[in-house]
Amino acid sequence: MSESAMSGARSMTVASAFAGMRSVAPVVFRAGCPDCRASFELTASALRLTIGATSRTTFYSFTCPDCGAAVRKPAGERIVELLTGGGVRTLRLHSTV
Repeated sequence: MSESAMSGARSMTVASAFAGMRSVAPVVFRAGCPDCRASFELTASALRLTIGATSRTTFYSFTCPDCGAAVRKPAGERIVELLTGGGVRTLRLHSTV
């Protein structure tokens, strides 16, 4: 790297480093309610993910914004990956055995 490039990097301010960045839109997840059949989008804060030792104990949950029903759905590997990557709060269940 040339000396002029290095000296320019040292004089960079935080404001100039982030000047071209835009705000990032929050991640939203599409979901549906099995009770009222509504379809909607939820932010990461509206979802909870529970990861257990088996597929029966790994699920995500939310409250339907239309009818207020508590919804619990199974979460396979791909769903777990998407939800954790999107910032959904996660509870990991530990085995007592």
